[in-house]
Amino acid sequence: MWRKQYFILYSILFLFVFKAGAQQQAVFRNSAAPLNERVNDLLHTLTLEEKISLLGYNSPAVERLQLPAYNWWNEALHGIARGGEATVYPQAIGLSATFNAPLAREVANTISTEARAKYNLAVQQHRHVQYLGLNFWTPNINIFRDPRWGRGQETYGEDPYLTATMAGAFVQGLQGDVPGMLKTAACAKHFAVHSGPEADRHSFNAIIDEKDLRETYLYAFKKLVDGKVESIMCAYNRVNSQPCCTGNTLLQDILRHEWKFGGQVVTDCWALDDIWLRHKAIPTREEVAAAAIKAGVNLDCANILQDDVMKAINKGWLKAADVDSVLVASLRTQVKLGLYNAPEESPYGRFGADSVNNAYHAGLAREAARESMVLLKNDGVLPLNKDKYASMLVTGSNSASLEALMGNYHGVSGNMVTFVAGLATAAGPGMAMQYDQGCDFTDTLHFGGIWASQNCDVTVAVIGLTPLLEGEEGDAFLSASGGDKSTLSLPRSQILFMKKLREAHKKPIIAVITAGSAVDVAAIAPYADAVILAWYPGEQGGNALADIIFGKYSPAGRLPVTFYNSLNDLPDYKDYSMKNRTYRYFKGNTAYAFGYGLSYTKFDYAWQAAPAKEYKSNDTIRVAVAVKNTGAYDGDEVVQAYVSYPAMERMPAKELKAFKRVLVKQGGQEIVQLEIPVAELQKWDLSQHAWKIYKGTYKINIGKSSADFVLTKELRIK
Repeated sequence: MWRKQYFILYSILFLFVFKAGAQQQAVFRNSAAPLNERVNDLLHTLTLEEKISLLGYNSPAVERLQLPAYNWWNEALHGIARGGEATVYPQAIGLSATFNAPLAREVANTISTEARAKYNLAVQQHRHVQYLGLNFWTPNINIFRDPRWGRGQETYGEDPYLTATMAGAFVQGLQGDVPGMLKTAACAKHFAVHSGPEADRHSFNAIIDEKDLRETYLYAFKKLVDGKVESIMCAYNRVNSQPCCTGNTLLQDILRHEWKFGGQVVTDCWALDDIWLRHKAIPTREEVAAAAIKAGVNLDCANILQDDVMKAINKGWLKAADVDSVLVASLRTQVKLGLYNAPEESPYGRFGADSVNNAYHAGLAREAARESMVLLKNDGVLPLNKDKYASMLVTGSNSASLEALMGNYHGVSGNMVTFVAGLATAAGPGMAMQYDQGCDFTDTLHFGGIWASQNCDVTVAVIGLTPLLEGEEGDAFLSASGGDKSTLSLPRSQILFMKKLREAHKKPIIAVITAGSAVDVAAIAPYADAVILAWYPGEQGGNALADIIFGKYSPAGRLPVTFYNSLNDLPDYKDYSMKNRTYRYFKGNTAYAFGYGLSYTKFDYAWQAAPAKEYKSNDTIRVAVAVKNTGAYDGDEVVQAYVSYPAMERMPAKELKAFKRVLVKQGGQEIVQLEIPVAELQKWDLSQHAWKIYKGTYKINIGKSSADFVLTKELRIK
């Protein structure tokens, strides 16, 4: 009897202890535990084989630990891309043209909100697929050094400071402001010296000296690393003969040791295959896998690490500890994203379908689109007074084009407002509006809409490029140059169409150009009374254009790239030296300067507080400018501060170092305060291989573009 009672008591005790043990939460799932403890617990719970399986972008589930599969491949260049319904914002080059960093941050904030909502919905349905994760391989902060590059539309333009400022704000919006947590994880790409040619990107060797490397190509990367961007993507190409994804100069010497970057390094997709197949820098896959691990690559956007790291270990080229050293960064990102937390613990856990492409996001897309558009010419026809015009023709190859709205790396939305649709809505039922495509991209003999244009009071012709003509290798399938442009010219059919419209009558013609890069505006400008550069403006592009044309909004977009007169003015496309490139070093005449853009109103500038006469290296230059609206409309003005350097070899001619966009009411005045740390004026000393602030006389130039300075003061750095 005693033995039976003992057995029952023992069984109850065993079940209690077993149940308590089963309910004990693993440290890596405990959101209250310190970050490093959670990461280390998971790292040491995984087997070597499981760890290796997590080194690729398509990470499988670990059933033993109830870890779901996770696909890292995701994009959010100007809205969630390729992942279904999402708000489509202006392409990155257009967002940069707003010169509005707070706007860029808020756009990214709404993108990350949509990402959280879509992730929640996907997980509820046990979907762990590509483009529905919480990390983004965004932003693209390569310098748009040459207008031929098809992917330049993905960047923030040609200037390092503008790129760093706008992209830095975008990263802040993506990653959120909850301490110790990531709303989504951003990734700065492509590290580094990567801006074409597209056709050669898998084998190209960019030759560059330290000065251009540091001052131009790495500037924005350093700023984003300082701003705690979570990830860096290494590029396809080589730099000075070292593959970007295995070379120690970029990944170890600069990124890890000098900059102290502790985040994740991911390869561009199949970049490791390029190293042995195309660069032929390392002979075999196994050796590439070993080299990538030793260089500090944490994640492979392909499968070489998953397939070949174990082989490298078996050959003695790697140790198990090497796998731990690289996997830890990816696990840290996942923990910060909350992937191992209970859903109810997430501050974003309640985001659902009503957080995707809602009215606020659509309104923000409209605001961003109209802030991005650049008025290049206006002979007084704009803004249109609807009371004066009874009829309108909307025509041109891109007037009803979705491609011209979307740009590349785009999402899809049921709220896409084409240019013709936006203008029709704004004009209202009281205006007789017609639509005719008028021309296409190739036919130089047949045109439509000429008779309709003759019979309408005003014509809006929407022409230009689309992402099918410029973009990434393979995606821009109508490009004759592998995604790049071989000319600044618009399609000849469009030029001839504009000429025929002008020959048909003398009534107002407004040309609207879509593009993600500099084009030859001069070819069509004589045939138009006004020219608007619309970029690829996103889902609300049609409404935004209508706001500008009918005077609901005064345009204030500014060019983030130089518009050259001819490609003959530029060096060879493959030459990565900055000599005679971008407004910072170009010595010729331009069609439109960096920072250029017209308005419907006028602004006067005056010093409210001019710079001091002398500064030390640890000082900050602070100025205040009084901006008065002397025109007939409320409007935004973009106040730009450029620095001119002492006359020394290879100094930039001028360089943007501060800017601010400000709304000034008609007849009103705003005080714009700008700050430039003297440390921002440092330049790379080639002899010392180090940064140096050169003593001497500088100028602070306040202007409306890089070629239109209104206020100038000299100062000395001592």
